[in-house]
Amino acid sequence: MKGKAEKAYDQAYFDRWYRDPKARVATRAAVKRKTAMVVGIAEALLQRPVKTVLDVGCGEGTWRAPLLAGHRGLQYTGVDSSEYVRQRFGRTRNIRAGTFGTLDELGLEGPFDLIVCCDVLQYVPPRELTRGLRAIAELLGGVTYLEAYTTADDIEGDRKAWHHRSPAEYRSAFRRAGLTSVGMHCYVGSELRPMTAALERATG
Repeated sequence: MKGKAEKAYDQAYFDRWYRDPKARVATRAAVKRKTAMVVGIAEALLQRPVKTVLDVGCGEGTWRAPLLAGHRGLQYTGVDSSEYVRQRFGRTRNIRAGTFGTLDELGLEGPFDLIVCCDVLQYVPPRELTRGLRAIAELLGGVTYLEAYTTADDIEGDRKAWHHRSPAEYRSAFRRAGLTSVGMHCYVGSELRPMTAALERATG
């Protein structure tokens, strides 16, 4: 996703941040564990297996393989702004062109059981953040995983085009979009909120 400064999401970018042991932000094992956690939360609240997944800012689709493992027939849709990603993986991994702020223009057919947006929000400009969150709330039929890092977090990694937001700013944006936190970066919309218990809904 592009933020307030132009960035090249080419093969060199993904080689550095996803494959170089000295700089990569997550290992395959870490992604597998995170995927298992998020799918477990979604299936616990849905009370059935996850069948449809939308991965926003998916990059090369690193979540796709662990999502498909053990979920025969799962429908995975990725969205990313990288021309390199779309040319190399678009057809084989079902990744289409788009950004967080243009989700409402892509003709996506929801609702989705799970919407993933991992390590993207801090690069999204304010107007696109509001618009994209509203689109996610409208497309959501289950759980959305919105991994975001704030001014309260000590983070290493790609800081180019980073938007510095406080925890309160993100919480306010999520609430305005109609999303309710259930912990560990996971949120539910209006459809699943009545299925959650009071202490499952995170506050503060």
